[in-house]
Amino acid sequence: MAALLEPPPPFLNQLLPPNSTSTRPLPYNLRLGRPTNSPNHPTLLAATTPCCSAATSEQPIPQLPDPVPETALVRTRDRRRAVRLAWEKLVRWSRTWRSKTKTDVLERTNKVVVLGGGSFATAMASHVANRKSQMEVSILVRDAQVCQSINSNQCNRKYFPEHKLPENVIATTDAKAALLGADYCFHAVPVQVPESLSEMISQFSSAFLEGIAEHVYPGLPFISVSKGLELNTLRTMSQIIPQALKNPRQPFIALSGPSFALELMNKLPTAMVVASKDKKLANAAQQLLACDYLRISTSSDVVGVEVAGALKNVLAIAAGIVDGMNLGNNCKTALVAQGCSEIRWLAMKMGAKPATITGLSGIGDIMLTCFVNLSRNRTVGVRLGSGEQLDDILSSMNQVAEGVSTAGAVIALAQKYKVKMPVLTAVARIIDNELTPKKAVLELMSLPQVLVYSLPSPIA
Repeated sequence: MAALLEPPPPFLNQLLPPNSTSTRPLPYNLRLGRPTNSPNHPTLLAATTPCCSAATSEQPIPQLPDPVPETALVRTRDRRRAVRLAWEKLVRWSRTWRSKTKTDVLERTNKVVVLGGGSFATAMASHVANRKSQMEVSILVRDAQVCQSINSNQCNRKYFPEHKLPENVIATTDAKAALLGADYCFHAVPVQVPESLSEMISQFSSAFLEGIAEHVYPGLPFISVSKGLELNTLRTMSQIIPQALKNPRQPFIALSGPSFALELMNKLPTAMVVASKDKKLANAAQQLLACDYLRISTSSDVVGVEVAGALKNVLAIAAGIVDGMNLGNNCKTALVAQGCSEIRWLAMKMGAKPATITGLSGIGDIMLTCFVNLSRNRTVGVRLGSGEQLDDILSSMNQVAEGVSTAGAVIALAQKYKVKMPVLTAVARIIDNELTPKKAVLELMSLPQVLVYSLPSPIA
């Protein structure tokens, strides 16, 4: 009855007879937002106003649309406003932080030397040289042809034939000339080579550093981008460099993270981590390297950054084997997840922080190396899974796959720290030709199924 007492909308006034003195309102259903004599109620209007029946048949009554619930609009507006405010707050914080960033390290750096003429050494030399055109960037190489190519053509034709290097990049084979007056030294020499290439071992690892030790200034900071472990000594670069240079206090910084040399050369957005026990040294390296397309975070966990960077190469071989055998994404993802746990177990036993392993230089680097085709360690695994022999694979590559040599050292570390590492152990046995990829997969799938919440770090 309430609907019958409500006044009609204005557009119905024209339907009332002009001489009508009736004050009775036409029925109107306010709850439905339309007249009760709408097509849904055709008899109501006829019963109430018979004099208007002819008019209604000639002139249809327009229907009002259902009102949009205002509560939904309010919620949407509030949500968008909250997102906008959160983003604006983040941008203000970022701009404030950047305004406080110091640039004195870059300003007073006049010379940088890069040890090695490989792909990542070339990419780092190019990046640093682009940071400051007045800076001299010297690349110390062993190959005279590479040296001549860089100096004559301003490019490293072996790795980046289509990329021109900055004019302030020069190459040399003279260690004394390269290191003279250097403010920073990037170590980009492979930690070691596989045993199949052992005749070249004098060109790698600590032997190279021992050969240039007499030209190294004791206070020269070393920024290492080399990832791996020495097979016989199980040493990382933070241990190799000071011992090879016979200077326990040689300043050391580890630079790691998900980064392909080609993308760095193309100036694509990249994020990496510099780790040093000296906070000021880590901050200095950050100032030297950080730019619009390269984000640099700092850390004090040298062990975590180095161990994750070395072990992820072995795990990448395992991921490649799965791809080479066409076992699918489910299998590869499960294997990589297990491998990540194994790396975390060992790294923590060695003193690493869990946050480092789950961060950029840990899981971030692992994802890039295990799932992207540009990874040379993954490529080795793909070819092993396809049935190729390891010696044939290595002889056809123009770069060193550190995971091949590191695999044996990883198993030695696992035994030393009493950690079970089934996935990485399987990779080592495949590399030693003691286990076929197919047999390794069957054995891994047959491992005891455990409750994950009750297995934080299995020990032998």
